[in-house]
Order: sequence, then C-alpha cells, then structure tokens
Amino acid sequence: MIKVLIADDHPIVRQGLRQILSDIPEMEVAGEAIDGQETLDQVRTGEWNVLVLDITMPGRSGFDILKELKHEQPDLPVLVLSIHAEEQFAVRVLKAGASGYLTKENAPDELIKAIRKVVSGGKYISRDLAESLAFGLDTDSVRPQHEALSDREFQVMQMMASGKTLAEIAETLSLSAKTISTYRARLLEKMNLKTNAEIIRYAIENGLLE
Repeated sequence: MIKVLIADDHPIVRQGLRQILSDIPEMEVAGEAIDGQETLDQVRTGEWNVLVLDITMPGRSGFDILKELKHEQPDLPVLVLSIHAEEQFAVRVLKAGASGYLTKENAPDELIKAIRKVVSGGKYISRDLAESLAFGLDTDSVRPQHEALSDREFQVMQMMASGKTLAEIAETLSLSAKTISTYRARLLEKMNLKTNAEIIRYAIENGLLE
C-alpha cells in the first residue's frame, strides 16, 4: 500500500486529490496537512511513502519544507503540486529536493502516474518540460532573469510582488527586516530592476505571482 500525505491549504484541492486516488487499490490518502508546519509535524510523526506538497502554502514555504526534508528524510519522495507553469518553478523545486513537479491543471490526468514514478525512485516531469529542458541546453538560449536568484531571493521577490511589505515578509519568514532588505537589494541588482513596481510588473508578465 502506498501511503500518501497531501499538503495543501485548499480543502477543495485536497478533496479532489482524494477523489482521484480513491479508485486506486494500492494507494491510500492516509493524512492531510493545511500549512507548512503541520506538514513537517506529520512527516516526522508518521510513516509515508510519498508527500504531495503544494509549493505555496501559508506559513513556511514549500521551498523551506523541501530543504528540511532533504536533510531529515532524504528517502521520502516529494511530489510538488502547483498552480504555476512548469517552466517557472519545476527546475527550482527539483534542485531543492523534490522528486517531481505537477501542475494542478494536469493533476486529474497525471497524478497517479506521477506518484508511481516518484515512489519507484524516479523523477517526474511532463514530456513538454523534458523537451523544453533539452532545448534549453543550447548555450545560445536566453534564460529568464529570475533564474539567477537564490531560492530565498526568489521567495522574497514573489512575496513583494504579491503586495507584502518588508516587515510582513520578515515576520512570515522569521527573519529580520534588515535581512529582507538585503535580499531585496540583491534581487534588484541581479534582475536589473530598480523599484517594487518593476518587480510586480515582472512577476505578472512571467506568471510568478502566488
């Protein structure tokens, strides 16, 4: 039996995932979590074969959870589920320790296949993304500016673009306002941007808003 832990803050999404898996005899949704800390608590206290993780939940981000689990339970496959297009997030979450990336749009058709793939030790990405990555190996290809950001810089950029103040970001990430200001300065420099308005415009144009 494949014991699945679903971590998503939207009840309708959790219900939908349960429904998709309900007809699969060898799979059981044995637990649910609604935020980052509850996800970590359940992973630490239960026995799971796979974690299906929403990358953008309240509290601790999916990136933080991935990095902790990579150190604490490196053998636990994590399948990231997201509203964001693969080309914007997939490579970043795979580097952070995920075993696969699946958009919520494709979940009804691909969830079962993706779970089986990561539980068996493989990596799951869509065929379209695999082709895109192959073409991206061309040294002449132009990569998006945000790919130069660290995971934390990328996270701060997303939160700024969604309208959060530096103080609110600092509180959410349990960091000092000074540290957040440093991340802001770095990401502006790396992306050749000057203002928060330019960050918001870039995020909108590239589909990066949470």
